[in-house]
This record gives sequence, structure tokens and C-alpha cells, in this order.
Amino acid sequence: MDRQEGNNSLSYTEKALEHFSNPRNVGVVKDFNGRGEIGEIDCGDVCEVTLFVENEIIKRIKFRVYGCAGAIATSSAVTELAKGKSCEEALQLTDNDVVEYLGGLPEQKKHCSLLGIRALKQSIYDYWLYKQLLETGQVANRAEHEKIKEDLFQQFADKY
Repeated sequence: MDRQEGNNSLSYTEKALEHFSNPRNVGVVKDFNGRGEIGEIDCGDVCEVTLFVENEIIKRIKFRVYGCAGAIATSSAVTELAKGKSCEEALQLTDNDVVEYLGGLPEQKKHCSLLGIRALKQSIYDYWLYKQLLETGQVANRAEHEKIKEDLFQQFADKY
């Protein structure tokens, strides 16, 4: 089905349109233990992925996205592809896997698939960091973890 977006004619598959119209796993996972956010609101699309991992398996995963139809559809697809996988398996997912899962995307929208995949990977890395900090007694809860991350990012921002 063709959709007009700006001056460009974009052809989305029925599956991509379905994920755009009825996205899966929207929101924030309650009591998440991994969180990733990619993008800048100033320049366009932003995607956040939260997940709950138990025994290295992604049990629950949700996303929030600010962006075009392609960003919404691909972020929804990423959560479907990752749910139930081990962290190691989910890290192997690529933007091509997302495009294939949706049966294709318009060429000029394939970059949207990177948002969800990158946010997924960041959320897994965040989970592993949080888990290590908990196990070594450096943090007692998620709030302390977020504070450490915020402080480190500010140190980098101040330096660079």
C-alpha cells in the first residue's frame, strides 16, 4: 500500500502498516532492569526501550518512540523479535532482521530500523551494568544506578 509522506511516495507492507497502526508492547516496563534511549528530540526520532530480564532471558519489553510511521513500526517489531530471547541472542539482531520481519520498508525509511535495534542493545548493556553494580554492592536500587549514570554523563559533557 502506498502512503504519501511529504513529497515522497512511500510503499509500506501490510505488516509494517499493522505495526504502525497497532504497535505492540508500547509503554514502559514496570520495574525494568534495563533501559536504552537513542536519538535526539531536536533532530527528529527518539526511541526508548525498557526491559525486564530474568535468568538472562528478556521476559518483558516495551518501547516509546517519537517519530515517523517507520520508526513506530520498526520499534514495535524489535520488541516482538527480542521478547523471549536470551540477551546474547537479542544482541545478534540487526536492522536487516527488522526489515525482513516487516516484509520490507521503503528504502528511505530503512534507517528507522536502527533506532529500535540500537535502543534494544543499549538496554541490554544497561541491564548488564546494573546487574554488575548490584552484585558488587555499588548500588542498592535502580534509582542509585540512574544517578551514577547521570553523574558520569555530566562529567563527560563537561569535559567534552
